[in-house]
Amino acid sequence: MLKVAITGPESTGKSTLSEQLASHYNTVWVPEYARSYVGNLEKPYTLQDIEAIAAGQLELEQKLEKEANQVLFADTDMLVLKIWSEHAFGHCPTWIQEKLEQQNYNLCLLMGVDLPWEPDPQREHPHLRTFFYEWYKKELQALGVPFVEVSGQQEERLKQAKNIVDKLLNKNL
Repeated sequence: MLKVAITGPESTGKSTLSEQLASHYNTVWVPEYARSYVGNLEKPYTLQDIEAIAAGQLELEQKLEKEANQVLFADTDMLVLKIWSEHAFGHCPTWIQEKLEQQNYNLCLLMGVDLPWEPDPQREHPHLRTFFYEWYKKELQALGVPFVEVSGQQEERLKQAKNIVDKLLNKNL
């Protein structure tokens, strides 16, 4: 089975693309665990909350991986948690960094920041999207993982992503 992570800054269409790709390939996708977790917090999040989110994300992915049909799409990865914790708290817990280095995605899709910002109570940095995009790109390069940048409006992103995933699936048949 192939695994594809959709990663990148806030409000770049990660959830939308994950859901669209899962539907197109008749498989499941792993939603962003942080959405429900932070949505249920009645206080500002802490580093311990980010650790709980990381653990929940890994558990959810492991569970849904068993239901996947040929390919699994993940609407976040440990890179998101690493960058989030480093930006918010100045460092990343060692175990999250270790899990990031152990990730076994066949491909990461790095979402561009050319979609309009959509306000959301959980989103924090509309003015820093380019900053974060460059940070994600630098981290992916440093990790040496295969990634492709995806940009354009929703329809163009879906078309690009389907072409990329089709090539990946054909290569692995």
